[in-house]
Amino acid sequence: MTLNKKSIGPFIALVLIFLLGVFVNEAFLSSGNLANILARSSFIGIVAIGATFVITAGGIDLSVGSMAAFISGCMIMLMNVLFQSINSIIIVICIAVLASITMGLLAGLINGLLTTKAKIEAFIVTLGTMGIYRSLVTFMADGGTLSLSFTINDVYSSVYYGDFLGIPYPVWVFLGLAVMAYILMNKTIFGRHLFAVGSSEKVSLYSAIDTEKIKILAFMIQGFCVSIATIIYVPRLGSASGQTGVLWELEAIAAVIIGGTALKGGYGRVWGTVAGALILTLIGNILNLTDMVSNYLNGAVQGLIIIAAVVIQQKNGEQVKS
Repeated sequence: MTLNKKSIGPFIALVLIFLLGVFVNEAFLSSGNLANILARSSFIGIVAIGATFVITAGGIDLSVGSMAAFISGCMIMLMNVLFQSINSIIIVICIAVLASITMGLLAGLINGLLTTKAKIEAFIVTLGTMGIYRSLVTFMADGGTLSLSFTINDVYSSVYYGDFLGIPYPVWVFLGLAVMAYILMNKTIFGRHLFAVGSSEKVSLYSAIDTEKIKILAFMIQGFCVSIATIIYVPRLGSASGQTGVLWELEAIAAVIIGGTALKGGYGRVWGTVAGALILTLIGNILNLTDMVSNYLNGAVQGLIIIAAVVIQQKNGEQVKS
């Protein structure tokens, strides 16, 4: 019974917050606002899906926001350069997409190797790479903004603003990744090993599980998810700067914890993370519609939510032990 309550808890909260939005402002149910909520939650949700794997394995990744900014900047610069020699905009975009995925996987691999082979705490490793990526994109933009060619963005913008059956493309990508992540985590040997490593790395070693490989793959999945989020984020504004992706790591971690994934590792819930991402976006949207809290304090609200979620997790853990 306890497990069922934990599983449905985030979804009950999601429904209640949605109903609150309905009563707070008439504009909440407008098609434009709902589409914006879904699209906005897709970015954080996709990144949070990757974070679910890392946290379940007992790690943490603080570099996701900076990584997204760096990859965005590289994509924009690459497309602008390629467009000067390649006439097909579609080919230019496809090359940039492949480059984004490659960079995401490589960034995840670096974090994983430093954590496992160099035996450095994931918190320290990703704190360091967070600073590196943020500095690199600021350097690339010379302290300003990197802008995508208008000609390219006219075509590429449909990736963000287009829709299928009335639902924005980013939402379909989010849903598709969530389904694949659920299968990978709950229906495969890798998923079982991921849970085992997060629960107890020593016991996993005694069980002949390659714990280093599992952790590295978890970080690479995180990097892949960041690259996918970046691919659908770049056409939104057609630009990147040192401020791109700020607080994404906070929102991603918050979505994971709200969704019921144990911060200490060993237990992860992909669909809970999806609900967590929607909850965060709904809260931010409601605050904006009511003007109850300044937009500049959204980060503070998210921080409080993380602390509250961890406190609840700890209390539940103590109840289980007793």
